[in-house]
Amino acid sequence: MSTLENKLIARPFTYNELLSYQEDTVASRTIIDKKTGTVTVFAFDAGQRLSTHSAPFDALVQITDGKALITIEEKKFELKAGEQIIMPANKPHSVAAPEKFKMVLIMIKSN
Repeated sequence: MSTLENKLIARPFTYNELLSYQEDTVASRTIIDKKTGTVTVFAFDAGQRLSTHSAPFDALVQITDGKALITIEEKKFELKAGEQIIMPANKPHSVAAPEKFKMVLIMIKSN
């Protein structure tokens, strides 16, 4: 169990407080890392992106601040804070920041 994970157990927190925006970068912080899945918080500066890729497991993305552009199999989705989307396993997807935004990614490593 990570030090951060230990600090978060049995105490209220928000995803947005866990990670600050950093100029010209995509910052991330994993808060749960188990062989069965991960929970990672991301902060994207405006103009940043994760290029098209795929993963072997479904992933739930929830936007917690700002707006994001998520593309899944060439279909574009604009999401805002409070909205979420499931990125299906083995399907190409990308994430772009038309403005600063934060998200949490929950990946369950099971089929």
